[in-house]
Amino acid sequence: MLLKDLLNFFEQIAPEMLQEDYDNCGLQIGLPNQEVSKGLICLDITSQVISEARTKGCDLIISHHPLIFKGLKRISDQSDTEIIVREAIQCGIAIVSLHTNFDKVYQGVNLALGQKLGIQNMRILDPQKGSLRKLVTFCPTSHVDAVRRAMFDAGAGKIGDYDSCSFNTEGTGTFKAGMQASPFVGTKHELHFESEVKIESIVPAWLLGNVVKAMIESHPYEEVAYDIYMLENKYPEAGFGMIGELEIPMPEHDFLELIKNSLQIPYLRHSAFCNKNIKKVAICGGSGSFLLPEAMALNAHAFVTAEIKYHQFFEASKKILLVDAGHFETEQFAVDYLYNIVNKKFSNFALLKSGVNTNPVCYF
Repeated sequence: MLLKDLLNFFEQIAPEMLQEDYDNCGLQIGLPNQEVSKGLICLDITSQVISEARTKGCDLIISHHPLIFKGLKRISDQSDTEIIVREAIQCGIAIVSLHTNFDKVYQGVNLALGQKLGIQNMRILDPQKGSLRKLVTFCPTSHVDAVRRAMFDAGAGKIGDYDSCSFNTEGTGTFKAGMQASPFVGTKHELHFESEVKIESIVPAWLLGNVVKAMIESHPYEEVAYDIYMLENKYPEAGFGMIGELEIPMPEHDFLELIKNSLQIPYLRHSAFCNKNIKKVAICGGSGSFLLPEAMALNAHAFVTAEIKYHQFFEASKKILLVDAGHFETEQFAVDYLYNIVNKKFSNFALLKSGVNTNPVCYF
């Protein structure tokens, strides 16, 4: 298949617009129009992973952590990244990465972690602001249903478990067509009054282009008037971390055993026990300690993440069970989850999971 087909699919499940400013998701090496026949999915890209891909005949690597975070001034042998980039290019291997955009979507890294821990009724822990737009257009009453439906079909109007959401206000529009115009109604050079409906609907920012295009194509006017507003509302379908509940409350010691067994971790760092059962659990794969205030504000009994700082254990003391389960360990299941998503969409595309352990942390 063409690499761009996969990139378009990834844009649907984890839009690049969701990535953090410091991140570098998407196509790292390769051309959108190139053919790819076999892919390898991994968490990190190392020289060992490149060798594995070459040995197994893979011309594509899909990783969670991007290979290239910052701009490269050269491609030589002065850094591990330069060496790996050169090896990938020499072997004809394309590289695509889904990082913080895959961290933030509901069907992403944290869902995979939560399912592994048996957490139910999961929702985004810290929904993202600034991801929503309000689209407003003005349409003659004869075409309102068609225009509204086109907007909905393109992705507008979804709020939580509700879709086709809009607000509609009847009014009167005015315009005067010029000599070169081809007005749908009215006469050139004469002020025209038309009964119209003002349609307002909410749109995720990454779908805005598609919705505007669908709106214009379905609209009868030669020149379509519309407004776009940026909203501060939180978007419940995207953001960092998740929170949910265990089916059966359990003692803190048993909960730690659950984490160790589920994630296959030899050791855990955790705060002092609060001497209460664990029911409500917050999670964030990778470096999620910045979400501790959100987990505590939502009265979570435990928060499982990685790279927790020393003083944060003081903040959690006797208030919440804070568990550092490791960066690699809390994100490792993203490989299985991503494999299943891609394999379901492209069932005829050869896909493998990397067998290389790229965890840079060792335990003694």
